[in-house]
Amino acid sequence: MSTEVKKEIELEIAYVLFIDIVGYSKLVTHEQRRLLELLNQIVREAEHFRAAEAKSRLITVPTGDGIALVFYNTPQAPVECALEISSAASEHPELKLRMGIHSGPVSGVVDVSGRANIAGAGINIAQRVMDCGDAGHVLISKHMAEDLEQYGQWKRCLHDLGECEVKHGAHVSVVNLYTEDLGNPEVPQKFRHARQETALPVSTEKRTGTRSWIVAAAALVLIAGLGIGGFLLSRRSVPVGSNRQTVRSETEVAETGRPPSALPAPAAVPTKSIAVLPFENLSDEKQNAFFTDGVQDEILTDLAKIADLKVISRSSVMQYKSGVPRDLRKIGQELGVAHLLEGSVQRAANRVRVNAQLIDARNDAHLWAQTYDRDLADVFAIQSDIAKAIADQLQAKLSPSEINAISRAPTADVTAFDLYTQAKSLLLNISFSAKLLSNMLQAVDLLNRAVARDPSFFQAYCLLAYAHDNIYLLGNEHTPARLAAAEAAIESASRMRPDAGETHLARAQNLYRGYRDYDGALAELDIAGRTLPNDSRIPELAGYITRRRGKQEEGLQYLLRSLELDPRNFFTLQQIALSYQILRRYPEMARILDRVLTIKPDDIETRAARALVELDWKADTRPVHQLMQELRAKDPAALKRVADTWFTCALAERDPVAAEAAISALGENPFNYNQNAIYFNHLVLEGLIARMMNDEAKARAAFTAARAEQEKVVQAQPNHGPALCVLGLINAALGRKDEALSEARRAVELLPVEKDAFNGPQMIEILAMAAAWLGEKDLACQQLSIEMRLPGIVSYGQLKLMPYWDPLRGDPRFEQIVNSLAPKL
Repeated sequence: MSTEVKKEIELEIAYVLFIDIVGYSKLVTHEQRRLLELLNQIVREAEHFRAAEAKSRLITVPTGDGIALVFYNTPQAPVECALEISSAASEHPELKLRMGIHSGPVSGVVDVSGRANIAGAGINIAQRVMDCGDAGHVLISKHMAEDLEQYGQWKRCLHDLGECEVKHGAHVSVVNLYTEDLGNPEVPQKFRHARQETALPVSTEKRTGTRSWIVAAAALVLIAGLGIGGFLLSRRSVPVGSNRQTVRSETEVAETGRPPSALPAPAAVPTKSIAVLPFENLSDEKQNAFFTDGVQDEILTDLAKIADLKVISRSSVMQYKSGVPRDLRKIGQELGVAHLLEGSVQRAANRVRVNAQLIDARNDAHLWAQTYDRDLADVFAIQSDIAKAIADQLQAKLSPSEINAISRAPTADVTAFDLYTQAKSLLLNISFSAKLLSNMLQAVDLLNRAVARDPSFFQAYCLLAYAHDNIYLLGNEHTPARLAAAEAAIESASRMRPDAGETHLARAQNLYRGYRDYDGALAELDIAGRTLPNDSRIPELAGYITRRRGKQEEGLQYLLRSLELDPRNFFTLQQIALSYQILRRYPEMARILDRVLTIKPDDIETRAARALVELDWKADTRPVHQLMQELRAKDPAALKRVADTWFTCALAERDPVAAEAAISALGENPFNYNQNAIYFNHLVLEGLIARMMNDEAKARAAFTAARAEQEKVVQAQPNHGPALCVLGLINAALGRKDEALSEARRAVELLPVEKDAFNGPQMIEILAMAAAWLGEKDLACQQLSIEMRLPGIVSYGQLKLMPYWDPLRGDPRFEQIVNSLAPKL
């Protein structure tokens, strides 16, 4: 295949006009041909079509029964073109057209035959919007309408229709565009039918075979679809998979329109639903608390393997501490379950006593209770017995494979089990913390000790692989050795239980975090979901994969689905907030973080993230500044956990004293730039402060020392874009122009947006920053302009306040970019 044929046009935000001929399939062949030729003639003669084509800012793709036009100039171009086409078509009553318009990421592709094609969310949504209309309609997405409202003349032509359900139960928010003479002012049939159905009473149906939580959620929660992947005009069908948690590698799922609130309304509570609350530790030795948590967690894990139940994940239930009065009805409502399991554990010498009781959270009725008094070695048999008893009480159907899974003990070594439980607590409670890396490394040490005591501890190997993979992806140790350690743990687990859902989940995590093999990871997730029906990590990981593929809205919906099984998971809620940040939907991001703070008001990391919203959104440093002042006065030790945010605020306020204090609070941890994959060592931070204070000698000395440190990092991970882009930035600070730009450009090549829509824009940002530091203002503004058109972290507050961008201040191109991101009044 020639280089020319393989060439792909860079991913950009485009404005897509999708047109088709209504009733095309019912026409005879010669009539189809005639109308297509007429449509093509009308389109080619349209003034706005010819203007865009002359400037090479247009891609035209036939779609069989119509045409797709992809404009790269202004939001008005497809709208004006649509009205022009509508006007010309009105002179040919036999040509009935409908049109859909959306703005979103699109990449042009030259296929094997040399013809142009298009891919991306922009084309996908445009077609879905069009599908909602009838003959004569010019429909646009809500997102596109918001872009158009900036041009005053369009406001009176925009008529909100609300949401329309499209394929796979997804929804798009649609606006009807019409003038006095053009368009169709009638409400489309799809909307009329939906409104009629809404007015009818809803009948309920008894669940048959599939889990009730899926049925209930489907009625009330916005579903992003069962699959993930790109959209190409030559779409592929997907075979039907399991009736349990299923993730597919190809899809026709449409991205949803912007929801009216940050979270969906709660679904109806299924009868066969349960949360296993933390058990109370009644042992004299309080260090047995981890053992007690482990007993509770194993009961939860066993129940979660039963497809006929909805079981809430560990992260959410662990917030309801034992030993204090509990409002069980309130807890049931907060977790969305009908039943709760409480209990206690008392361990003394070689004996253990476990008490458990099942409660109906809807009326506080005690349904079942049992006390088990046995040898310590029998503790895992007790857990299985409790799980089976609960399943029986809830009348859940158990398959033979589920019975076998529940009966299997995790390990025969109680000490290894304690070590595993401690590690699990560290790993499943990570958040926006500067101590993320140290916590993960501590967990690895605990798990290594666990498997050393019991080399057959399957679950410990799976968790060990998860820890290594996260360090590789998130912890600034992107090395072959760390990846090999993850794979070794997976191989150990696979030798013991190759067909287990946990093994497939571990492989999915490794393929995603270690190799960015998205299709391979999704295939493994699909298998894992068949035996892990209540594992919230499956839709959670699907969300991360989808997000990195550039489908931010779909990724968000998967994360929301994960929240159904883990409604109070701090990390998932924070990731949902991060999705809103990437979409630059700061009000919704703020609402999510406010919800997190209602769960745990004193969580310092979340308070810092919430304060940082105001800096990014409005260039307002006061909330972060006030929080740091409060911590310095009342809880100085907590500053270490939010030192990244403190340093960011100090730079924004040009406060060198606070910046130095923040570096000290970081301790041995590097500075995580924008809570992403880019890390600055402390010498880079010292150089930034010195340059901010115009101390060039000190800045140069710091950057020179930083360069030597970063070269070691790059040597250990030469193909890691984030590490290389930092070296390029340091060389830019030292005026080493050729090296700096070469390294920064190479980082963009290593981690392009098409490969990683989450971190890829950050590579573009660092290239822009390096160019700015070198005085290459044209290149800097060009790259910044590309980045700001993509979903990403770059914000108004950062560009407005941070000294990184001082070399560009006053340049009208830069100021225009800054103003384009400013909050709309």
